[in-house]
Amino acid sequence: MALICRNAFRHSQSMRKNILSNIKANSLAKRLIHFKFEPDSPPSNVGPTEKMNFLQALTNAMDISLQSDPTTIIFGEDVAFGGVFRCTVGLRKKYGSDRVFNTPLCEQGIVGFGIGAAVAGSTAVAEIQFADYIFPAFDQLVNEAAKYRYRSGGLFECGKLTVRTPCGAVGHGALYHSQTPEAYFAHTAGLKVVIPRSPIQAKGLLLSCIRDDNPCVFLEPKILYRSAEEEVPVGDYTLPLSKAEVLRKGTDVTLIGYGTQVHVLKEVAELAAVEGISCEVIDMVTILPWDVDTVCSSVAKTGRVVVSHESPITGGFAGEVAATIQKECFLNLEAPVERICGYDTPFPHVLEPFFMPDKWRCLQAVKNVVNY
Repeated sequence: MALICRNAFRHSQSMRKNILSNIKANSLAKRLIHFKFEPDSPPSNVGPTEKMNFLQALTNAMDISLQSDPTTIIFGEDVAFGGVFRCTVGLRKKYGSDRVFNTPLCEQGIVGFGIGAAVAGSTAVAEIQFADYIFPAFDQLVNEAAKYRYRSGGLFECGKLTVRTPCGAVGHGALYHSQTPEAYFAHTAGLKVVIPRSPIQAKGLLLSCIRDDNPCVFLEPKILYRSAEEEVPVGDYTLPLSKAEVLRKGTDVTLIGYGTQVHVLKEVAELAAVEGISCEVIDMVTILPWDVDTVCSSVAKTGRVVVSHESPITGGFAGEVAATIQKECFLNLEAPVERICGYDTPFPHVLEPFFMPDKWRCLQAVKNVVNY
């Protein structure tokens, strides 16, 4: 009887593992369903490459900074143990607990400490565990970090501060683990706000932020951490901030996005091409300051625009892009600028697929501007 019970227990445990495995696989498929990641080609002038996912590219960038700059320190909640997403795994063991260390669970304190460390001469890389948690540190970033140089007349500055934080939808994060607060910080002179779309960008742009002379908010779409993988240069390289990238040439409609949404727009361009519509796809890369010239040059050519991001539409950065286009390219426009964004609600849980600006919503916007 005991043997039967043990076998039944083992069978139930095996079934449970299989069920959990299927749930995880289905959950991953659902999370990834709103975009398709296609690897970029690595830069040709930066030496050998290695396949890395998004988070490994970030780890590699921080490793290089720690190695090349003895003043670099990395800190945040659970960072010494690798962080909840494992982006800092192995760095404390390699560089010591005085350079890679945990902080109290206090976002205001993390950024406040980072400002002080940067003012004192350190290259400070702070991690806020989720972008949703950055709001207690909002005052430190907006009223202290961003204004330090200006209010001291250039006598003091904290430009060697970079604040990394995971952002965006993952399929199950709901209202406190899915937000992308780029628009809040884009209203603040003195900060730079950057959102990479790929592992190659993640490494090159993070190193650029770490070495920039201005405090940077570096937003990392966490759904890309393990779903985005490509050949990344293993050496030290940087990518330019404040320079948009034209990913696909087109003549009929300009599609503008950043972060994960770029991959949605690339697929929209493919779908539109089947219907005879030629789309130009632009990754903004940097939200503040952003590359007005590249965007407006494209719009002057196509005359039609769709701007898209995950964040809610009202007060979203797409509004700033649309207003600038309207002013600079008014006589070139053949249709009103379309904004396809998240809705003006808290980020939902089970209703996330309806909230997201997926390829079908964006494709319909393309048709709208073409048929206007």
